[in-house]
Order: sequence, then structure tokens, then C-alpha cells
Amino acid sequence: MFGAISTAHSGLQVHRTWLDATSDNIANLNTVRSTDEPAFQARYVMAQAVEGAGARVAGVEYGSAEGRLAHQPDHPLADADGMVRLPDMDMGSQMTSLMLAQRGYQANLSVVETARDAYRAALQLGRS
Repeated sequence: MFGAISTAHSGLQVHRTWLDATSDNIANLNTVRSTDEPAFQARYVMAQAVEGAGARVAGVEYGSAEGRLAHQPDHPLADADGMVRLPDMDMGSQMTSLMLAQRGYQANLSVVETARDAYRAALQLGRS
């Protein structure tokens, strides 16, 4: 039973990191920079299976610092040609990632709660 809790706990940690990174990406989706600066770089969490112990965050990869150029001549950061630099990511893929991370977090939390309830029930049997 403790193995299930430990495995689910490791999944909670991975999914929490994924949620944090994706939330940060969404918050910076419209971050504008001048063309001589790097664009906001999206964070992508890399997970790795750990034999007999669930999963762990193996690292974080970053999106392109090149981003994409957009024509916004009225923006205060626009260059002489009216161009600014935006992150190279879209709301659809980030929202999909957020939903996947949330569902994974919920599933692991459900395992922890079920194991906890089973453990409590076993303790109650011992008291009878």
C-alpha cells in the first residue's frame, strides 16, 4: 500500500511541475519584446520513469528564443519597421497541455486518497 502512495506521490510532483510550467507559459503567451531581445521561452517539463518508484522530473526544455515577429507599429517596443517579438506558442496547445497535466494530477491524487482510506480501514479492523 505504501508503494502505491509513493508512486502516486511522485506522479503528483511531476504533474504539479508540469502545471506550473504550463500556467507560466499561458501567462506569458502575449509577452511582447523588442526585436533585439529574445522572445519569452516556453517551458516544457520532461518526465522520466523511475523503476519501482513512479516518475520524476528529468529536466525542463525551453522553446525557441527566436519566437515570432508580429507587425504592431503602435506598440512602444516596435522597431523602425513596426515589428515586435512574441513567443512561439499558441493558446490551444497550452490549454491542452494544462488539461492533461490537471487530469494526471487528479488521477494521482485519487490514488493517494484511495490508499489512505484503505489504510484507515485496515487500522479500524485492528481496533475491533
